[in-house]
Amino acid sequence: MERTACVDIRALPLQLLLRAHPEWRARPVVVVDRDRPQGIILWADRHAWACGILPGMRYAAGLSLSRALCGGVVSDMAISEAVAGILGRLWRFSPRIEPSAREAGVFRLDASGLRFLYPSLDQWAASIRDDLREAGFHAVVAVGFSRFGVYAAARAGMHNVVFQDVVEERARVRRVPLVRLGFDPALVDTLLKLGVETLGGFIDLPPAGVVRRFGAEAGEWHRLARGDTWSPLDPVPPQEPIEAGMGLDYPENNVERLLAVLAVLLQSLLRELAVRHEQLASLRLRLKLDNGEEQREEVSPAAPTLEAAHILALCRLRIEGLSLRSGVVEVKVRAVGAERVEQQDTLFPEGSARGLEAAERGLAKVRAAFGDGAVVRACLHEGYLPEARYGWEPLRRLSPPQPGMPLVAPVVRRIYTPPRSLPPREHREPDGWLVAGVTEGPVEEVIGPHLVNGGWWLREAARAYYYVRTRSGRWLWIYHDQKRRRWFLQGEVE
Repeated sequence: MERTACVDIRALPLQLLLRAHPEWRARPVVVVDRDRPQGIILWADRHAWACGILPGMRYAAGLSLSRALCGGVVSDMAISEAVAGILGRLWRFSPRIEPSAREAGVFRLDASGLRFLYPSLDQWAASIRDDLREAGFHAVVAVGFSRFGVYAAARAGMHNVVFQDVVEERARVRRVPLVRLGFDPALVDTLLKLGVETLGGFIDLPPAGVVRRFGAEAGEWHRLARGDTWSPLDPVPPQEPIEAGMGLDYPENNVERLLAVLAVLLQSLLRELAVRHEQLASLRLRLKLDNGEEQREEVSPAAPTLEAAHILALCRLRIEGLSLRSGVVEVKVRAVGAERVEQQDTLFPEGSARGLEAAERGLAKVRAAFGDGAVVRACLHEGYLPEARYGWEPLRRLSPPQPGMPLVAPVVRRIYTPPRSLPPREHREPDGWLVAGVTEGPVEEVIGPHLVNGGWWLREAARAYYYVRTRSGRWLWIYHDQKRRRWFLQGEVE
């Protein structure tokens, strides 16, 4: 009978955060979607749970429960890189591995035929756990007969488990608490109110009633738990990384000679990508310096490509912007490929001379010259202060413009970061308040105040906002900080 296994690296984002900050291990730690008081807690460790800090709460609410709370953001890129690294380690133990698309840190492995390589499946599971522990991850391995059975067993336990038969697996799965699985928290709360605390009680519910009362997602979980649906393992094919390197006879600082070395290495990478029917999505550079240091850089074209000239142009911009402390003695490059998609040429060319592809190429050059953080876009956040209600996120792809004809002309509000300090206001001003200087004239109209209070959980703020119009016609957005007893210019309405 075929055997399958599940490796569960529980709360992978939280483990990544603790790896980056090992000094936090004795304190309550949470992973938030953004490092703001209004950020949502996504993951919480056992110390945070003991303080009553649960996922779904605001970061500010967690700080109100424990002043020792530490929190941070784990990016999707960091999680993807961790999953790729873990996948590379797991390929040593099974050639067929399927990472979960729904939950990061869950991997399903084909355990059939491994009895010829290991004394027992218990020893095989222990080897996987020990290998991941060396990498800094705590994992639980369950070996059984069904996809959902080993998943539930891995999520419920703290130690490895190997089932000897199907009957033992089903009996163990029925005792798994619902709170240990990846169910929607609202669904779990509803089931607990009905007295359904274990997976066995959930399985015994009538299928039609589950869909009608709890929704389609609950119905899908119910079918998986009952074994009514089956899907084969969808493994990710293992591939060796595409790398190349070259040692230099003497330390090199000349950009042209370094680019000549990169051109030779890049040709071999592009040939290997073409054999795999892939295109280059990003190029990772590692420059070893004469003083023992390493400089790591990454350049990404606007779209996956096999054009060496375009990639070398981006490399030139990145290398020219580096300030190396010593000469380069070794150059190593790694290519990250993407599936090659064939596109049919359009019958009629676009009417506009400015297309999205040209804009993407221009932004790629800006990223190569000034770094990935140079191209960003504004995104809205929840916050009580104006400067906390928006943030900046990297802009990866441009979207086609969608022009419209608004009925009312939009008003643009320019926000200064940080706010500009204004001179103190005199009690008696015979000619009016010169908030913007003599050239703009005195203030002739005032709208306000609009009071903003909050921040008691971190740093309390009390502000009174005003819109003021000067004689020259400028509308300024100012506020009085009652804690600091000073006036500031927050922005301007244009």
